[in-house]
Amino acid sequence: MGSWSAKLCGTEQADTSTVQRKPYECRKRKRRSTCQCDSESEEDPDRLLNTPRRKMLKTTSTYIYQTLFLNGQNSDIQICALGQEWDLHKVYLCQSGYFSSMFSGSWKESSMAVIQLEIPDENIDVEALQVAFGSLYRDDVLIKPSKVVAVLAAACMLQLDGLIQQCGETMKETVSDKTVCCYYISASTYGLDSVKKKCLEWLLNNLMTHPSADLLKQLSVRMMEQLVRSPDLFVMQVEMDVYTTLKKWMFLQLVPSWNGNLKHLLVDADNWISKQQKEYHEEGISFLESERGAPFTSVFKHIRLQYVINDLASARIAERDAIIPCEWLLAAYKQQWFAMLRAEHDSDWDPRDVNKEEFELNSMRCGRKLTRDGDYCWRWTGFSFGFDLLVTYTNRFIVFKRNTLSQPCSGSVSLQPHRNITYRLRLASFDVNGKVIFSRSTGCQVLSLEKDQEYVVMNLDSRLLVFPLYICCNFLFTQPRSRGQESTRQRGRSNSS
Repeated sequence: MGSWSAKLCGTEQADTSTVQRKPYECRKRKRRSTCQCDSESEEDPDRLLNTPRRKMLKTTSTYIYQTLFLNGQNSDIQICALGQEWDLHKVYLCQSGYFSSMFSGSWKESSMAVIQLEIPDENIDVEALQVAFGSLYRDDVLIKPSKVVAVLAAACMLQLDGLIQQCGETMKETVSDKTVCCYYISASTYGLDSVKKKCLEWLLNNLMTHPSADLLKQLSVRMMEQLVRSPDLFVMQVEMDVYTTLKKWMFLQLVPSWNGNLKHLLVDADNWISKQQKEYHEEGISFLESERGAPFTSVFKHIRLQYVINDLASARIAERDAIIPCEWLLAAYKQQWFAMLRAEHDSDWDPRDVNKEEFELNSMRCGRKLTRDGDYCWRWTGFSFGFDLLVTYTNRFIVFKRNTLSQPCSGSVSLQPHRNITYRLRLASFDVNGKVIFSRSTGCQVLSLEKDQEYVVMNLDSRLLVFPLYICCNFLFTQPRSRGQESTRQRGRSNSS
């Protein structure tokens, strides 16, 4: 302050009174101003700038969308389609590969002010075009799940890669029993492989864990064929239930007007099949060999019949229904008989060296639902080559036990010192829309068990478990052999003898 006063005094020597008074007044004003500002800055920073509170302004994207797209200001081209007109701008339309090619080439439309747009895809409607055109003028687009297929069709036609990607993400997030079939077909049509994969995954998880008559009506032959042949199908309870599901599905495909209770669906399907049987029974053919049943042949052939006929009651039902050709059943009986003889007489019949493809193609599929936490113990019934496998869930552990002597068994039991089994165990929980919220898998494993030996297959974290909990297992008790391998082995035995 001293240097400042001296400088001021040096420049105002004519009036010393003024010189002496001004520094005081300035210091006084400065103190008062400083105190006032400090007080105001603590209470309200905006008053320091002596300006009113600032309001949130519209973003550039919002302004452009409202002014240029919705209001059509300064439009230099008009697009007409499906009885609707849009006043748009070439500079924005050129973001579309469709319009970029149209305007940059020697097409007649490049110099036209009004373009009549032909819409060859019946999935496209006015609302979808509105969303597609609007996406060129804004950063974010809200796509309703109910309109996503139409918007996807419009985006593909106009070659809007960003919008196509967003449609795909919307579809993957909203897959449910009401959308999965429509999404799958659309993804196939418009080349969205990731969406197609997501839909197939949802169907594999939910077809049998959350049965629905409406879903069965929507599933095409091609889609059902993919599901039944997949080793990843979440089967509940055993392979016979896959056959039962297909019976209900085929009935609903042929009688789509059925609108009863899901609990009565199987009874109604059996009654309908029984009536049909009278028509083709006289000809000595199965239902799949008849004209009405032929379209479903490609699906039924993927049932793993060797695990249907391994239970007496199931084998009788399959014979009674006469849906499956006799040749198929005879081949399955023969396959199981030779497998049993190998297991009884050969020394290398255990599935020790099976590869992943053989395992997935030949393994038994079975599953169970645990409604709440607790202690459970069960076995999947059916002939299993002397391997009575008990499965236990207790204290968040899943345990396999080879039962030989400790507990009663309804079937034959092998007393071999060691038995090998190849397995894969999967767990999953789902939300109300069938989306996986918890999953675990052991992957393909080979397990060797002694008599009555137990083995902990999985140790679960209680913090992650959600009930109901679905358990699905794939088992392989014997080494699968092709017909070529059988012939080679038989010739080898003949030569050695």
